[in-house]
Amino acid sequence: MTPTTFDPERPAPVWATPLGAIEGASDVGVLVFTGYGLNCEDETSAGFEMLGARTSVRHFSDVIDDPASLDGVRIVVFGGGFSFGDHIASGRVFANRVKARLGDRLTRFVDDGGLVLGICNGFQTIVKLGLVPGLARRVGDPLARQQATVVHNDRLGYRNEWVRLTIDPESPCVFTRGATDALLEVPSRHGEGKLLLDPEFEAEVLSGGLVPVRYADASGSPTQRWPDNPNGSPGGIAGLCDPTGRIFGLMPHPEAYLYPENHPNWIAQRDHGCLPTHGAGLGLLAGGVRAALAPTTS
Repeated sequence: MTPTTFDPERPAPVWATPLGAIEGASDVGVLVFTGYGLNCEDETSAGFEMLGARTSVRHFSDVIDDPASLDGVRIVVFGGGFSFGDHIASGRVFANRVKARLGDRLTRFVDDGGLVLGICNGFQTIVKLGLVPGLARRVGDPLARQQATVVHNDRLGYRNEWVRLTIDPESPCVFTRGATDALLEVPSRHGEGKLLLDPEFEAEVLSGGLVPVRYADASGSPTQRWPDNPNGSPGGIAGLCDPTGRIFGLMPHPEAYLYPENHPNWIAQRDHGCLPTHGAGLGLLAGGVRAALAPTTS
């Protein structure tokens, strides 16, 4: 049988449930960090607001100075950008600052059922914090030691291009729940995105379904080949979650595909009668909001 080739002008629905405002989402508080070179807070906040969540964008310095900063928050977001100019390594300096100034509160937040989302620089940060994959950590423990890293792309330099992602339906990740078997297209914008797992933990990560999303070729198969995989991550790894599924990070930018017109082929999609009501990237944020509303099932 000839494999089906993905057609960006006639995309299949990525999410089983229509996207848009979610009943009860106003009960979900979302905290989006900004400052130090982060620059995607507006799009990220807008996405959660489209779903009906209560969103707060706060400079990280204000967060650490406020003992009540996580009160009423259900989802913490480490967004995209270039924290501390990517000096030393992308996300490294910010991760050190988070660990030193917010580490204890953040682990309590997670232990109490809170969700964490890391996007691009935010993913680099939570990897270096040890939040993902976060193996061998138990409730009450400090942050797990770092078990993966994110390094320079195989083809050096910053690349900004749309990519296809295949979603693992068996992953515990709550953000990807409700996905169909269709490919998710989102922008990818980075120069340091190659994910490398510590060999000590690699088998457990893979067997546990802790790779919710992988870069895919036009046939839908995970790939390591450029340009479908912009960084050369082995196995096409584009993101990781922890064993609970409540902590998730990925290199591509779902918050950059909130509206159908964000897609480079939106006019052709409209002409073919398959322009979605919302950008498919919104679905990853929606998964988090739904999980926050039903914490006992997360």
